[in-house]
Amino acid sequence: METAPGPWIDALRSSHDALQALVEPLDVNELQRPSYASEWSIAQVLSHLGSQAEIFNLFLEAGLSGQEPPGRETFAPIWDAWNAKNPAAQAADALRVDETGVARFESLGAEAREELHLAMFGMELDTTGLARMRLGEHAIHTWDIAVALDPTATVAPGAVDLLIDALDGLAARSGRPEGRTGRVSVSTTDPERHFRLEFTDKVALVACEPDETAPHLRLPAEAFVRLVYGRLDPDHTSTVETRGVDLSELREIFPGL
Repeated sequence: METAPGPWIDALRSSHDALQALVEPLDVNELQRPSYASEWSIAQVLSHLGSQAEIFNLFLEAGLSGQEPPGRETFAPIWDAWNAKNPAAQAADALRVDETGVARFESLGAEAREELHLAMFGMELDTTGLARMRLGEHAIHTWDIAVALDPTATVAPGAVDLLIDALDGLAARSGRPEGRTGRVSVSTTDPERHFRLEFTDKVALVACEPDETAPHLRLPAEAFVRLVYGRLDPDHTSTVETRGVDLSELREIFPGL
């Protein structure tokens, strides 16, 4: 896994620029079209990205100043304020606040990047960890918008190249085996990776050598990232090879967050 913050911050910049290019041409009617997220319009996805950018900016400043991160009581007023905006404001303000956060990451010198530390949600985060959290959410929700406008859209390759090696924690948090048990050998392309996916009372995803004795799933890394994020439905599934694997069962195990 890439541990230096630079590539993650660069990927955040690319994701922001891609989001801006998608959103700026949209009129109010287009902003109110359904996104991939079934309960949200495109504007509402942007509202979520904007509110989370505002919260992440608070996390970043807390980590830089050595203060405690804002608690959950801080979040609801921010969400309420964003939900109250009209679609045009949700879009414009989301791009503005997101730009502020990305630029703040980019402005950090080597010393600040080295010293940032944040204890949050049971995790110990450094600059890389915080940027990693933001990139996962940002790249996937950008796809939620992109695929609503173009059914062939994929998650940005630069984000996939990083996220593919950082799925273990998400798989453990979001996986819902619900009584299922099993083991699957997973191989990805672009980039090539090999994992062991195990589910018992919880889900574990471990990088390992290929296991020819286990049921096998082979697919593009971009598709595997979307599977773990709960976004590999039948209408948006690229070339997938299975041996002894029920892909519909894996979709149920990873319903998304």
